Amino acid sequence: EPGTTASENAELREARKRIRLLEQENEVLRRAAAYLSQANLAGK
Repeated sequence: EPGTTASENAELREARKRIRLLEQENEVLRRAAAYLSQANLAGK
């Protein structure tokens, strides 16, 4: 990326990778919460 140093580039890549992972975890948690709330309703 223009205007950035190699270490800044590496940092950006790491940050983006981390963001992707966190977004995936978020999605899993969101689905789990939805599933659990439905299972909970069904159990009542």
